Amino acid sequence: MISVTPTARDIEITAEGLQEDLVRLQVQKQALERELAAVTAHLSSVLRALGALQALMPGAPMTPTAPRPRDPDAQVPPPVPPTPAPVAETTEEDEEDRSPAGASDIDSDGVRTYGRLTEQILAYFAEAGDIDVRARDVASALGRDTDSGSINAVRSNLDRLVGSSRVRRVGRGLYRAAKH
Repeated sequence: MISVTPTARDIEITAEGLQEDLVRLQVQKQALERELAAVTAHLSSVLRALGALQALMPGAPMTPTAPRPRDPDAQVPPPVPPTPAPVAETTEEDEEDRSPAGASDIDSDGVRTYGRLTEQILAYFAEAGDIDVRARDVASALGRDTDSGSINAVRSNLDRLVGSSRVRRVGRGLYRAAKH
């Protein structure tokens, strides 16, 4: 007959495995919280832009609506307004990268200013010259390639810079400094 009582070594091995899982899950949780914060911020800006565009369209509804399901029997919960993302522990450097909610990118003299990450990206393209780069390469050069949330923040900034003609999109996922 085989003994089913765990030995001290079995318990120790299980505890070590669980400890490794705990560390991995904590890192993953922080990365997901940062990614959720980036998605929430992007969602808020898209909702604001959509609201501004709808206000300019005659006869358009004033609030964004959720797409209707194709299946008439499908149950869809009502749209929920965005809520602030849970705040992960941040460093002073992280705090410098964020602007307060609703803050304008225009200073008191009417001159457009940018956040720290945007300035770093523009400086990178100024040094990179006339080459095509991927968002992941930019994130790596800026030391922001530690998780998908950080890389997505760089991608979002690149997309905004494309929209303001400060950076050009030259292919799927490829960016180049705008010629002035």
